[in-house]
Amino acid sequence: MMRLLGLVLGGVMAVGAAAAAEVNVYSARKDHLLKPVLDQFTAKTGIKVNLLSAGEEQLLERLKSEGPGSPADLFITTDVAHLHKARVAGVLAPTQSAELDKNIPARYRDPQGYWYGLSARARVVLYAKDRVKPAELSTYEDLADPKWKGRICVRSSSSTYNQSLLAGLVAVMGPDKAEAWAKAMVANMARKPQGGDRDQIAAVAAGQCDLAIANTYYFGGMQASPKAEEKDAAAKVGIFFPNQQGRGAHMNVAGAGVTASAKHKAEATRLLEFLSGPEAQKTFAEANNEFPVLPSAQASPIVAAWGAFKAEDINVAMLGENNPVAVRIFDRVGWR
Repeated sequence: MMRLLGLVLGGVMAVGAAAAAEVNVYSARKDHLLKPVLDQFTAKTGIKVNLLSAGEEQLLERLKSEGPGSPADLFITTDVAHLHKARVAGVLAPTQSAELDKNIPARYRDPQGYWYGLSARARVVLYAKDRVKPAELSTYEDLADPKWKGRICVRSSSSTYNQSLLAGLVAVMGPDKAEAWAKAMVANMARKPQGGDRDQIAAVAAGQCDLAIANTYYFGGMQASPKAEEKDAAAKVGIFFPNQQGRGAHMNVAGAGVTASAKHKAEATRLLEFLSGPEAQKTFAEANNEFPVLPSAQASPIVAAWGAFKAEDINVAMLGENNPVAVRIFDRVGWR
């Protein structure tokens, strides 16, 4: 006899046969980026995906409050810091998969398999082409030099992307030197932190500052934007990957982990494997100008045009582990 299951996702009751293959996803990624990939997965496997989208903090609190009874099978986020918080909160379970280990480089996944990076981005320097020569740029550390006083635009310390950048510096420099860097950065800001990464790039184009710190995919999005003002702004700005003579550019990932409450663990693992595979990696690369984590996958034409660069090879898990230290440093130096 067929048993009916009821699943409440976002206040909507979805009813299906118990035998029907499905997987329930809590995702903080934009629907227009993720939905096409999930549709590809369903078309290929016949496994239905029930998607609930919201902000990372909201979803994490929901997972914690729902506990073992949560319907979520897979948790998808946009940043390592949130993946780490989910692991610490106990809402993720370790997943072992030869396919995931083959597709995803070790530095882009949790060493114990609690989460896996699915797309990568670098946090880099964007510079005014008419006021800054690339030869003047070198490292993240150099941005603290007084020569850049009043010339840098960067978003608030509440941004997990900035928290992860500083957490990475804590990993490679130690907390004391990282704090000295953050303090000097505050002194070099052209204005009080405001807006998102695109706003920092636009400010460089408008002459409000000479340098900005931003994730690569925001710059790629502006280069490909249907909005003339964004495209024009991007044309006035150059992209620079720091620390190319040393450890390489800071990297971060969007990723996912199977939940501790997963009732459809096999399906969740299969979806995770699909997301790391060629078809999904191509979609991620082309839809959002991110770097695919699958080594054999190709970057989008926009990203490829930036040229090859050296990426930092520390395990990005350290960004999550050092996040609390980074947040305390930001508070102490007044980076609001």
